[in-house]
Order: sequence, then C-alpha cells, then structure tokens
Amino acid sequence: MSLQDELTAAQRCLDDLVRTVGRLEGQVEHGLDIRRVRTDADHLRESLALLREAAPPCGTPARPDLVTIPDAPYDTSLWTDSDDEGLGSARARGRRAP
Repeated sequence: MSLQDELTAAQRCLDDLVRTVGRLEGQVEHGLDIRRVRTDADHLRESLALLREAAPPCGTPARPDLVTIPDAPYDTSLWTDSDDEGLGSARARGRRAP
C-alpha cells in the first residue's frame, strides 16, 4: 500500500473510533474516563491531520534520489588553489597543531 492509502485507512479507522466513542458517551456515566477517551480520540485526529500535511504529495518519492559517487580519482586541477592549506601540506612542514 502507498503512504496515502495507509493514511486513508488510518483516517477511516479513526472515524469509526470517534463514532463509537460518541455512542459510548450516551451509554455510560459522564465522568473522567469517558472524557479522557474522547480527548484521546480528538488528539489522534489532530495528530493524523498533522501527519497528512507533512506527508509528501502523491507520486513524490518518500526519499530523495540517490547520487552516485564514482570510484575514479578526483581531477587534481580542482585542488590547485588549496595546496598550502592545513597542516598536512608540503609547504606546512615544521608547523605544529595548536
């Protein structure tokens, strides 16, 4: 199942839960327990709505495309301006790390 299908299935189940809690409220004494169940169901609705907003749109991959990094050595011309940087370069002989 896709992410959107899973979210839709969760929404259906949550809607069933909210309806069932509503029916229970009419059958049991109004007290802390039923209020807690109602509050928890409401929190679940809010959390699922936030999750739906954060989910990538349909057709969008859940992760970014992978970038292949070749095993070939880098072009040395990329490093011509950095030959005297750092303690490990040839011009830095005799220097000591702080």
